[in-house]
Amino acid sequence: MKASNENLTLLNTLFTTALVASNVVTVKLLPTGCHLFGSEVVLPGAALCYACTFLITDVIGEIWGREEASKSVVYGVACQLFASALFIITERLPAADPAMQEAYSRLLGQNLLFAVASLVAYVASQSWDIWVFHLIRDRYLIRHEGDTSARWIWNNASTMTSQAIDTVLFIGMVFGIGFRWLWQPDKWPALANTLVGQYLFKLILAALDTPVFYLLTRRSSPKRGPKPAENPSDMKK
Repeated sequence: MKASNENLTLLNTLFTTALVASNVVTVKLLPTGCHLFGSEVVLPGAALCYACTFLITDVIGEIWGREEASKSVVYGVACQLFASALFIITERLPAADPAMQEAYSRLLGQNLLFAVASLVAYVASQSWDIWVFHLIRDRYLIRHEGDTSARWIWNNASTMTSQAIDTVLFIGMVFGIGFRWLWQPDKWPALANTLVGQYLFKLILAALDTPVFYLLTRRSSPKRGPKPAENPSDMKK
């Protein structure tokens, strides 16, 4: 993928689309057929959409740099808030069909707890993803003289750790604190099932996006930040 304004616009459009769509399709739970702690692991419908957002910011960071990737995260926050406002306004308008209104509220109704947890998890995990991605990438490029053949290292390391942050924050805030599962010992197996099960499947998705990441960035030239000082005394010179 060439480092053109058109491609950057396309990726940002895909990023915000996947992000907003994840808030819509998350209400559908997907069975996995796998069992942990006595119950089946289920995934929210947003699992695939949200995984795409990490892939896209990694591609943007690899080709256009950390600053552009960070801008995408900020744009994502603005789009999420704007979409939520539109959903709420539309929900409050009178409906010609009561059955349709009920269906709309079930699908697109904005639950404050879920919305806040989603936004917090998004900002924290995406910020971590970009920071770790460029921390590992820049140091590797410096030590290996610009060799980008090991892109999978910073791609996977950033995505897999950020997915852990996203899972812990969202599940912890919604189910652990919001639904008070942390204070109900009989709910601990279900909480562990949700945390561990969802993260394991996110790990698989993170690994599967590696070939796509290589495909989209194979023609990009290495760009890295300034070389860090060798010791504190060097920074004073």
